[in-house]
Amino acid sequence: MILSDKRILEEIDKGNIIIEPFDRTNLGTNSYDVHLGKYLANYKSRVLDAKAHNEIEHFEIPKDGFVLQPNLLYLGVTMEYTETHQHVPFLEGKSSTGRLGIDIHATAGKGDVGFCNTWTLEISAQQAVRIYAGMPIGQLIYFVVEGEIETLYNTKGNAKYNNPTTRPVESMMWKNKF
Repeated sequence: MILSDKRILEEIDKGNIIIEPFDRTNLGTNSYDVHLGKYLANYKSRVLDAKAHNEIEHFEIPKDGFVLQPNLLYLGVTMEYTETHQHVPFLEGKSSTGRLGIDIHATAGKGDVGFCNTWTLEISAQQAVRIYAGMPIGQLIYFVVEGEIETLYNTKGNAKYNNPTTRPVESMMWKNKF
């Protein structure tokens, strides 16, 4: 079950959902719009290795925007810091973003109960497109969890994306044993 706008507001009042900054005008019928933060990142190497720590270079989006190029992966970040303590948050692209040929995540649209951070975006573009810091980039949808949670994400000792940040975070796949 997806939370409605009224339920999202109730859960915010209870402290089960935190969105900072929160602006009521970003609340949809059953979602909350999030915005592109001011930082992007690219991997330093064009060949990535799943067993290696692939380093990234951060840069700030200029006031007059930044042109995404096709066939490149950009890491972005949401302006909004979120916490979700009772629900499963899903981050989806907005239709207006998709109609510009922008994808905001390759596979990582689902958060875990207990995720407390900004969202790193895996941005790609079908064609060259200019983007801007602060533009609406996606929407959060909240699902009800069936059953009791044993371990929240923010309490897991091996959680790789727990450190609060305002910048995109590179893949931590290299921390896995395989």
